[in-house]
Amino acid sequence: MKVNMKGALALSAVIASSAIVLAGCASGGSAGETSEPAEAAGSLVVWVDAERVDALQGAADAYTEETGVEVELVGKDVNTIKDDFIQQVPTGEGPDITMGAHDWLGELSTNGTVAPLELGDSSADYLPVALQASTYEGTVYMLPYAVENIAVLRNADIIPEPAANFDDMIAKGTAAGLEQPFVVEQGAEGNPYHLYPFQTAFGAPVFGTDDSGSYDPTDLQLGSEGGFAFADWLAAQGAAGTLNTDIDGQIAKDNFLTGKSAFWLTGPWNVGAAIDGGINVAIDPIPSPTAEVAQPFAGVKGFFVSSESENKVAANDFLVNYIGTEDVQLSLFEAGNILPALTAAADAAASDPIIAGFQAVGGDAVPMPAIPAMGSVWAFWGVAEAAIINGEDPTATWQKLVDDVTAAIQ
Repeated sequence: MKVNMKGALALSAVIASSAIVLAGCASGGSAGETSEPAEAAGSLVVWVDAERVDALQGAADAYTEETGVEVELVGKDVNTIKDDFIQQVPTGEGPDITMGAHDWLGELSTNGTVAPLELGDSSADYLPVALQASTYEGTVYMLPYAVENIAVLRNADIIPEPAANFDDMIAKGTAAGLEQPFVVEQGAEGNPYHLYPFQTAFGAPVFGTDDSGSYDPTDLQLGSEGGFAFADWLAAQGAAGTLNTDIDGQIAKDNFLTGKSAFWLTGPWNVGAAIDGGINVAIDPIPSPTAEVAQPFAGVKGFFVSSESENKVAANDFLVNYIGTEDVQLSLFEAGNILPALTAAADAAASDPIIAGFQAVGGDAVPMPAIPAMGSVWAFWGVAEAAIINGEDPTATWQKLVDDVTAAIQ
């Protein structure tokens, strides 16, 4: 395993010269207790998605061998890890480090459960969207390891070439004899995550950004001119049947796998099913309905340091100089097949054309807002879009969405 030795050797010196026993907050010890000699270098408890423990074991072992700091990897259920972390950190019983998602940042920061990270020069080594997503109010809190975004899966046997834009996509599918050329997951309550690229193409992000590049909850952009233009477009697509709330995730998948649709807007999590189904899959940019680029959300996964960890120096070092290496990020990629956040690892993974396709689309992606105000958007957003697709007045419905979100944030 290639290890970034900057900081690792320095940490060894700090540990060797320190008279204080550094113990991870989850080690079970308390101030004043006498530790066994084997524990004198301290320890780190790391909560990890149970499916990725093996991918990190090599880094944990290498770190212990180099520094003397024991690293215990604890496999956790991804559905409960965040709540467990928030509940346990204030009690001193939580881990030193937890794996998680960038859109937890607003909640974790508000609760005071995470500590800032010092990436140093290595910050330039990450995909820009990964670093942006790991930053909250100008401070980096997360070591990113994976970036996930949607793109268009194209059945290359039906449509050999990518579409130039949204209208061209529909035209190509229609010319191929398809009644439903394009599918995207919606459902009765809508699915704004999947429609967001089209919204951004109209110049209507959810929030504006401040001077640091962070999302500004006081700058709601849904009510911009572009937002209402997007609402009109939604209404037109609903009337044409291009967007349909009767199409949920399973129906969208079935349509693509059976050849009823040649274009499917979805994420890397569905690629395996398409390939296993014998589809000749190509990954295309999201065809824009305007002259502007369609920008999807990016979801970034990474690691947080507990604000209550008694071994923050080691935790920071382990993340930056071990998890933040090409070998480890590629190991995590192999465990989850999600584009690595480290640029060198991402470029290596992109030798696979499927991964390369998602990486190309991800170059235009924007981080999903992690600010608490985003919760007020999700509560109303999808329902409003579904109503417009189903024939409700686009202007009045979109204005109600803006008013409801504004009131909820205030």
